[in-house]
Amino acid sequence: MTSISISSKKPKLSFWQIWNMSFGFLGIQFGFALQNANVSRIFETLGASKDELPILWLAAPVTGLLVQPIIGYYSDRTWHHKWGRRRPFFAIGAILATVALFLMPNSTALWMAVIMLWLMDASINISMEPFRAFVGDMLPDEQRTSGFAMQSFFIGIGAIIASALPYIFTNWFGISNIAADGGIPDSVKWSFYLGGIAYFTAVMWTVIKTKEYPPDDIEKLKEENASKGIFGGLAESFVGIFKMPRTMVQLAFVQFFSWFALFAMWIYTTSAVTSHVYNTADTTSVIYNEGADWVGICFAIYNGIAALVAFLLPVVAKKVSRRITHLLALLCGGIGLLSIYFITDPAMLLVSMIGVGIAWASILSMPYAMLSSILPANKMGYYMGVFNFFIVIPQIVAAGILGYLLRSFFGNISIYALIIGGVSMVIAAMLCLLVQDNDDTINLLNKE
Repeated sequence: MTSISISSKKPKLSFWQIWNMSFGFLGIQFGFALQNANVSRIFETLGASKDELPILWLAAPVTGLLVQPIIGYYSDRTWHHKWGRRRPFFAIGAILATVALFLMPNSTALWMAVIMLWLMDASINISMEPFRAFVGDMLPDEQRTSGFAMQSFFIGIGAIIASALPYIFTNWFGISNIAADGGIPDSVKWSFYLGGIAYFTAVMWTVIKTKEYPPDDIEKLKEENASKGIFGGLAESFVGIFKMPRTMVQLAFVQFFSWFALFAMWIYTTSAVTSHVYNTADTTSVIYNEGADWVGICFAIYNGIAALVAFLLPVVAKKVSRRITHLLALLCGGIGLLSIYFITDPAMLLVSMIGVGIAWASILSMPYAMLSSILPANKMGYYMGVFNFFIVIPQIVAAGILGYLLRSFFGNISIYALIIGGVSMVIAAMLCLLVQDNDDTINLLNKE
């Protein structure tokens, strides 16, 4: 692969500059949070069975597998004198995602909802993937952990609001959370509409308020784009999995088990809570929809905890290293998921979500902070795209086996999917011990 370098001029940015460049994640997380908290509810409302949910969710990780490395590769090789390198992808993704968020809750059949999930997830990934490389582009090494923490903060804030929207519309504004015809409730529809507006507004704020550094060798960038073409770029993107640096390989295993756990949680929390805590499987009943709304509140709480913890993580990392910080956070998440099995009072679910929130904050920042410190600047977007394989591959695995495991070994009881997820997150925590991080060496030298 030939070398295309970004500008070497990287002064420290102010708090508000980092704020502006990260603000788009507030909108992106509106999209993801609405998806994570409500898609299983929409699928079940439209007639999906519990063991079908993982396969129906397969659209999301497969879309990520295709889109993320391609967008990462081409965002490395894009430059426009006005729009920059990453911001064109932010804007295009925002437009497409907004359309998808308006269409999703108007699905009238299961197959329509699945197609909308494909469109929505692809669009969100177009915006999200370059944001990870954006931190590496814009910030010097000493500010990158803070940059990823700021992204985690906005992810948390966006998800708090978005996850709670159906509950808010129902309980504060009196909008019905039960559709008369057994379809998708108005509270969910209005949540997606507001989410679409928030997505577009927040991402475009970053596009307008942030200026990118030009590459040092624009002509070489243009020549490489012309010589490779789209198929050469696609091929190079997908072979990157065999060229990963050692630390990236070690982090890949941590990511695999972390995201397997998260995907199990996103698919099955609504089904597990409504059946295990609320004791109902009737999607047309008042109590089912109350339970589904409460899942949104639980997701809002874990994202709120993540937003608060995001700024604490860099402080802890300076004391004990980034990998140990990540280990401790993942242990909290594993314990949080496992504890749900023992809960019968819905309010106590919020305690479980504290552990999940701590893990979520770390998952969104620590692996990327460790990774960005060992990647070449000219291939930041490319490698971030390849690294995201280990977000989507575990989700594909989860989609392929969770339904089978529940049906074959656990009597199709959804709570066991959360137990499997909890065990997976504990395994991820233990694998952190194998990660070699540059930060460990720096801390050791500082102590000496």
